[in-house]
Amino acid sequence: MRTLEDPTQTMHYRSISDMNDAIVSNLHRLPRDIDLVVGVPRSGILAATLVSLASNIPMTDLDSFIAGKIYSSGITKRRAALDRQASDMRKILVIDDSVSGGNAMRDARNRIEAAGIKADFIFAAVFGLLSQHQETDVVFEVVPHPRMFQWNFMHHKFLEQSCVDIDGVLCLDPTEAENDDGPAYEKFLAEARPLFAPTRKIGWLVTSRLEKYRKLTEAWLDKHDVKYNKLIMLDLPSKAERQRLGVHGSFKADFYAKTDAILFIESEHQQALKIAKLSGKPVLCVETHLVTYPDALSLPALNQAARNLPARLRQVNSPEGRKTVVKKVARTLLGERGYETLKSRVKRPA
Repeated sequence: MRTLEDPTQTMHYRSISDMNDAIVSNLHRLPRDIDLVVGVPRSGILAATLVSLASNIPMTDLDSFIAGKIYSSGITKRRAALDRQASDMRKILVIDDSVSGGNAMRDARNRIEAAGIKADFIFAAVFGLLSQHQETDVVFEVVPHPRMFQWNFMHHKFLEQSCVDIDGVLCLDPTEAENDDGPAYEKFLAEARPLFAPTRKIGWLVTSRLEKYRKLTEAWLDKHDVKYNKLIMLDLPSKAERQRLGVHGSFKADFYAKTDAILFIESEHQQALKIAKLSGKPVLCVETHLVTYPDALSLPALNQAARNLPARLRQVNSPEGRKTVVKKVARTLLGERGYETLKSRVKRPA
């Protein structure tokens, strides 16, 4: 299993929004006369869909392409090119979400060659370990290891080296009515609707649920086939006592800091900020799809937050424009209260 020598080092995380930005900003690198976009299953289909929609080019997946089929288009996307058959396509883009060892792209090349399909093929990946791979003609963006994507974070090998929250991650949060620390809450624990479904074993489930609800929690995890090494719960007598002490974030951070876990996956933004600050380790928040770092103003943190700002705000050249970006990044990372505190410290005379 791959491990991180330094648990505070940058986890290179990319969201679906990041993928779309990388595609849109690199479309100019592709030939203008592409007839068809082919996605390499499964994640490459997401990339192919985004390219297809942005460029108004028909698309299909690799299996359908080899079978001679392309996806039909909606009424608003109709044009002559969209009604052609796969056999008519002469310049074809084959795309995957990422390339690392190159096995998936090599397999795609081999399958196309074995099918005897003749065309001018361009092989591309949205994210690559290098700017150029032997298996690809184009890599849109270099993203080194360790890396994780929004569409695979619950299927990633790093999951066994991570702490994961339950409510808001594995299942929906309880409503106010359900969160009564009594019969309604017990019903919620038994019937909670699944959210993100992990396909790998989780290292540590770390939750602010009370220890007295362990059996109900374990039964739900077993019912939904969630595998994990340890379940860490808050040992307090009641919800009222938990609220009085306000230890949600500090409890999680304290446990996280004592383990060799490389990442904490948290449901809520403010809690993620607190856990990262107190533990000194990175936290992935599923509410924002940002990785928060211990030093909220570190370069990796600013870069990661900036990636999730709209492209029009990141692509600025003027000093005033850059100042706007910095303010928005700081607000994203610190929250409104933290941002105002930072401003007051910066303005304070020496």
